[in-house]
Amino acid sequence: TLIAVLASLAVVGRFAFQYVPNVQPVTTLIIICGFFLGPVAGLFLAIITTYLSNLLLGMGIWTIWQIIAWVIIGVISGWIGKAKIKQPLIILIPFAIFTGYFYGLIVSLATYMVVSDHFISYYLVGLIYDTYHAVGNGLFMIVLYPVIAKVFQKYQQKVAYTKIPTEK
Repeated sequence: TLIAVLASLAVVGRFAFQYVPNVQPVTTLIIICGFFLGPVAGLFLAIITTYLSNLLLGMGIWTIWQIIAWVIIGVISGWIGKAKIKQPLIILIPFAIFTGYFYGLIVSLATYMVVSDHFISYYLVGLIYDTYHAVGNGLFMIVLYPVIAKVFQKYQQKVAYTKIPTEK
């Protein structure tokens, strides 16, 4: 249920920010989810969010490449979360900024393979949108991480508290 709530939050966030080019909270939510809940949760959130939000905003050949990019980001975020960092924002903000460019590169490579044959010019023209994505990710991380971190910490305490002991 937690993944479903995060997916609906990400879809609503992506829909709400659709008129601001490449600025949406999806990447940041996937990073935070992967960081706290692990690589598999990041993977599932990436797939569900991309599919559901593209049902609203439009499906196309780019959908599979969006899924691939966000799945990689979610899995890497899960690995970062396993490192038990004391001040995670020091790592997560630069990572969120980097993922804006990484996501753009993956989607651009896919478009190059399918549509275009002038990759460098295509990528350079789109670099400003990748910068919007990167800056948006950094800002969303600053705003969303403190709030969602508290929710996840309470969730993890509750899950740990309600675990059924196994018999020996």
